[in-house]
Amino acid sequence: MKFLSFMSTPTGRVIRGIMGIAIIAIGFAIGGTAGWIVSTFGLLPLLTGIFGLCPINPLVGRPIRCDEACRAATPSRS
Repeated sequence: MKFLSFMSTPTGRVIRGIMGIAIIAIGFAIGGTAGWIVSTFGLLPLLTGIFGLCPINPLVGRPIRCDEACRAATPSRS
């Protein structure tokens, strides 16, 4: 759960974006059909980082939006 909480933070979103760009670059370096498949796969972490989504969160009962997951994981101060 700590990993999912971290990946929902702005730092985690940046890391997902960087990893997506790296995977896309590797796909272009491979070339051919396999390269296109790898590059297309790289879009998932890039887009989830940009739009603040975490597709794994709903599998563990958390909101798909990262900002909602951060609020849910942070105790409120009343």
